[in-house]
Amino acid sequence: MSGGADSTALLVLAVAAGLNVTAVHVDHGLRPGSAAEADVVAGTAAEVGAGFEARSVAVAEGPNLEARAREARAAVLAPAALTGHTLDDQAETVLMFLLRGTGPDGIAGIDPCRRPLLQIRRTETRELCARLGLRVIDDPSNDDPRFLRNRVRHELLPLMDELSGRDTAPLLARTASLQRRVLAVVDDAARSVDPTDARAVAESPEAVAAAALRNWWRSETAETYAPDAAALDRMLSVARGEAVATDVHGGWRVARSGQRLRLVRVSASAG
Repeated sequence: MSGGADSTALLVLAVAAGLNVTAVHVDHGLRPGSAAEADVVAGTAAEVGAGFEARSVAVAEGPNLEARAREARAAVLAPAALTGHTLDDQAETVLMFLLRGTGPDGIAGIDPCRRPLLQIRRTETRELCARLGLRVIDDPSNDDPRFLRNRVRHELLPLMDELSGRDTAPLLARTASLQRRVLAVVDDAARSVDPTDARAVAESPEAVAAAALRNWWRSETAETYAPDAAALDRMLSVARGEAVATDVHGGWRVARSGQRLRLVRVSASAG
């Protein structure tokens, strides 16, 4: 946990629910004094009756900093670890994916699995911590305009609220929930499609074919995120015989040989 209001609220609520709780703090080493924040988290854990563990990862400044920090953090957490993502995080995530040209997965936003606060607002986590008198850490990187999420949070969402005359975050979260239900139906149909069989992919309904390719991509590459809409269109064009190969992203290509599709990792030197 970061020690912010969201993860602190998750800690409190997990203990209150009678779970056997251990707070895990991950220091990314990205700002001076970040290591000392572990002491705050340890103190909070002790105060509410939870265990505590500290982890450190090395994340260098540079491109895709948020994504690399997220991957490094996930690598040291147990697969069943709970995270404190809120409804506001869900709304921000949907908008970020839309701005990047997402496919259907992006509209579905954050997977609710192991994220028990996804229906709770950020204001509620802060209020809970304040009422309990718990110290929380304000991460200055949450105000850094270099990061798209911060601009979505501080600029885009307030503008959308102003233009619509209402709180738009719940609407975006509801859209994500509805989309996840649609994807569940499509994914069920996609299980009957062999994603390496170009003919089977080409002859399937486009939504089902795209789902089969998305799931194949995730299984073969172990990537967290699916290809965007444009990349899926390129993959489908290969299945249909309109191209023999195409770049997807992250150094991966999909190629067709006869009626078979395969994913190929392209080395940096070959790029």
